Amino acid sequence: MREAEVNRKTAETEVYVKINIDGAGKSHINTGIGFLDHMLNLFSKHGLFDLQVEAKGDLYVDSHHTVEDIGITLGQAFLKALGDKKSIKRYGLSYVPMDEVLIRAVVDISGRPYLYYDLELKMQVLGNFETETVEDFFRAFAYNSYITLHIEQLHGKNTHHIIEAAFKALGRSLDEATKIDDRIEGVPSTKGVL
Repeated sequence: MREAEVNRKTAETEVYVKINIDGAGKSHINTGIGFLDHMLNLFSKHGLFDLQVEAKGDLYVDSHHTVEDIGITLGQAFLKALGDKKSIKRYGLSYVPMDEVLIRAVVDISGRPYLYYDLELKMQVLGNFETETVEDFFRAFAYNSYITLHIEQLHGKNTHHIIEAAFKALGRSLDEATKIDDRIEGVPSTKGVL
């Protein structure tokens, strides 16, 4: 089983993440931000990752510190759970529709962190969640898991649908990229490292 847990504590937040890449999509999420709980449950379900997230943050300020620090901690746990990356497929692609919305997420477990982000979110707040923190979350996750992530909105306009499809697409593309292929000896790179 490829699993890991990470604790992160700052003056602004306290975050615990446990992930099992080879899970069944079971989750227990408690961040204090209802919309983010929903998104992380979707990420877990559609990526087939078992995921536990417990977070306490300075939500009296806003959701930014908590959302970003969860992205950091989840990225660190994901990287740790990947281990030596031996025989992984490395690349993953997912298109996810949600009503009028279509999102594409493409990942490369490359060891080179990068985020290409192109979502147009018209609503500024959903519940107690500031939607501009979606980009912060994806960047924090990509940079701390050392993956290249391209996430794009091909069409659609409902903010909730866009974000939901993006989290589902991320989970599905990572599920594909982390699959083990016994035909691959070592890591899938001519450099010999990822």
